[in-house]
Amino acid sequence: MNRGYAALVLALPLLTGCVTVAEFRKVQRDVIDLKRNQVQGGGGAPTERLADLAVRLDALEQEGEQLRGRLEVAEHRASEALREARAARQEGANGAVESGAAAPGEGAEAGSEVAAGGNAALSEELAAYKAARSLWSSSEWEACVDRLGEFLQTHPSSVYADDAAYWRADCYFQQGNYKKAILRFDDVVTRYPNGNKAADALYREGEALLRLGPAYSTAARKAFERVLSEYPDSDRAAEAKQQLELL
Repeated sequence: MNRGYAALVLALPLLTGCVTVAEFRKVQRDVIDLKRNQVQGGGGAPTERLADLAVRLDALEQEGEQLRGRLEVAEHRASEALREARAARQEGANGAVESGAAAPGEGAEAGSEVAAGGNAALSEELAAYKAARSLWSSSEWEACVDRLGEFLQTHPSSVYADDAAYWRADCYFQQGNYKKAILRFDDVVTRYPNGNKAADALYREGEALLRLGPAYSTAARKAFERVLSEYPDSDRAAEAKQQLELL
């Protein structure tokens, strides 16, 4: 079995948990047929057919990644709702205490302490983001991926979350891991469609698809077309139009 077939056969078991049984069996049958044809004909499978199967497998894997991403979003929202409920209960309890035996001026002092604590948390959050982002500036891609990932786990609701996710995706791109970059750029668009990095992420997703070769040109075209249709006023719109003219 040549390397192309080996890659396809090894990839199939990894996808069974992400796609329907019917989709898996269909791709599996195609791989078996190609192998049988190779044995009977004494030659290799057509390059176009092999490339088509590889694209289909990649698409199924990406779909699985997107489903897992949506699950993470749902879990995050549930966690946020629980946190807000606890905060509301705590606020109610604090209000009851303040309305009871609080001396004049104590309420204002407590409010100042809460505000100071909030400002400190924001400062800490910004410092953590800048520290992680600085690793991108110094081209420390692996460390940058790790630190930005830690930031997103620690501060999932941060105002810098979409920026952190975008630069983390770009780290994969800079490493040449274009498939991973595509998934991560797509996450930015999916999770933060109204964020300031959405148009950039969608455009960069198209760039990463082009880096994978001609077999992915159709997918890249769709990404650039989405930039024009969903973010027509963005700075990336003109660049997306130029890319479409070249395809």
